[in-house]
Order: sequence, then structure tokens, then C-alpha cells
Amino acid sequence: MSSPGDEPRDLRLYDDEGDLLLQADQRADRVILLPGGDPRRADDGDRIRIQWGQHLLADLVAGRYRTAICAINDVDNSHGIVGELLDLVATSQWNVRTATAYARMFHESVAVHAPGDHEPYILKFDLDRLLIMAILRPRNQDHFTQRDLSRGFQTVAKMLDGRRERWPAASVSFLGAKSNRLVDDEGRAPPFESVLRAMFEAGYRGDVYASLGMWELAPTGVFASYPFPESLDIMRAGGF
Repeated sequence: MSSPGDEPRDLRLYDDEGDLLLQADQRADRVILLPGGDPRRADDGDRIRIQWGQHLLADLVAGRYRTAICAINDVDNSHGIVGELLDLVATSQWNVRTATAYARMFHESVAVHAPGDHEPYILKFDLDRLLIMAILRPRNQDHFTQRDLSRGFQTVAKMLDGRRERWPAASVSFLGAKSNRLVDDEGRAPPFESVLRAMFEAGYRGDVYASLGMWELAPTGVFASYPFPESLDIMRAGGF
């Protein structure tokens, strides 16, 4: 926390002339981070942290998280983050081909033993120091719905609850995906806020990494955690 003498005009970010050289303009991928909450008060941690500007794959490989939540399907995951992770983690005995085959075998087993069940199951891939919880896209769907996401994260939250060895946990945003698209009732990608709400209401309290496309949203401001400040709802209702 800054001291009383640290006025904004006295603060600098970079050595030498870095502050002048790195003034962001419209050509740069950027976000405008807005403060939310009181930094002088510790909250109870009942929130989702949003990791703006960070790289999920690099953080996972570096061991910053014990659990990663992403998506998987039973057709093709060559363009999905689950395939990239399996290739990057040196201790993995899985690859994108065997993981996809496992997802297909799992769906075939469900079709035989529980043909009326259309729940988004969670497939676990234990890569020694990293656990992947992959939400399995429902059979015969080429996308995830918001209902799939909500129900999938209800299961994820139960699998994380009370299991300290599975924390910290990080999830993709499920937006901007190539292999496992998330769409709303109108067939479009839902707002990031709707995704965060579904995760939060399902009981998830880990971190979420914004998609790369969201790094270009300036001048719209973003918050570093969810739930968002009440002031946003007040403004949407016409207040100040």
C-alpha cells in the first residue's frame, strides 16, 4: 500500500525512460484494469481471480498451479489447450491422440450403460505434478452450452472441495476456443461476465485466465476479480 507521500505523479513504473517508451496506444494489445474493493481490507477469499495479461500454459508448466480446468471432446482436440498441455508436460504419459481416444471410449461406455445421461462428465489426467480436470463436451454436440458449463463446474467444485492437494486451481475462460466452443442460446459466445457468474454460482473459487482476444478490449475497463463491484449494477440501472 502506498504511503501518503506517494502521489500518482511521483510514482514510476519502469527504470530510465521506460514510462515514456511504453505508453500504450490503440495499436497495442491492452486492457485497462480498474480497482475493485478496498485494498486496505482483507476479504474472505470468496471470489474468482481473473489473471489478466498472464499466460496460462507458461504458469501451468512452471508449476504455479496443481489443477487445471479445461475442455475435451471425443473427436478432435488437436487445437485445444488439453492437447497443448499434454505435449508440454514432460511427465505426461498421455498425448492428444490417446486422450481423445479415452474420451471416445468413455462416451461409448456411457451410451451403453446410461443412454439417457447427457451430463458433462469430468475426465481426470494426472500428470504427476499437474492434475487436468477436463470437462467432456456432451456426445453429438459440436459446442458447449452455458448449461453444460454450469453443470460441469458444479462437479469441478465438488472435486476440489476439501482437497487441498488439488489447490491452487486455474481454469480457461472457455471463450475464443477452437476445439470446444461455448455458445449461448442465440448461438453466440456469451459475455465473460456470464461465464464467471456460472462458475461462481457453481461453487468454483479458483483463478480464471482471460482469452487472448480479451486483451484487446480497451478502452473498456476490466476488473481483476469476480463478483464485480456493486457500482457496475448501479450504473446499469441508470444510477451513478
